[in-house]
Amino acid sequence: MRIYILPLFRDDPRKSTGLRLIRRGIAEKGAPRGCVVLNPFSRTVISADDVQLAEKKGILAVDTSWRAIEEVKWPRGFWRRLPLLVAANPINYGVPYKLSTLEAISAALFILGYEEKAISVLREVKWGMEFYHLNKERLEAYKLKSREEVEEAERLMIDELSR
Repeated sequence: MRIYILPLFRDDPRKSTGLRLIRRGIAEKGAPRGCVVLNPFSRTVISADDVQLAEKKGILAVDTSWRAIEEVKWPRGFWRRLPLLVAANPINYGVPYKLSTLEAISAALFILGYEEKAISVLREVKWGMEFYHLNKERLEAYKLKSREEVEEAERLMIDELSR
């Protein structure tokens, strides 16, 4: 599974988890057409339905600051959002949906059934495994499930949190 990062350089490069993945050779820089684009504004959730597409074309995350997220011109491709997950990164710890680029890539890999690769991505930062521990139950509920099953699991978790 190829991983792509489109860095927009609107963040401190020393804190950029996307740039770290590129430097370590885990991800490639760029935005090829036709890949699965992780976009938090997409209406379509990533699911097992995307495995073949992701295996063929790869996964892309845009690396930018959450403060600049609404200004992003999203690359062409198959836009997918991640279901409910809680950030473990030092900037947005405990905040639902506000994941770092590294957390987003790892979550997508996990949901698509690439658990070992997802864990190896998380091990690139000292707080990475905290993301896994915070979200283990959620990730297991989404892993290799159809789009409808992921949406239902997410809805149940949101309902539970709102009680």
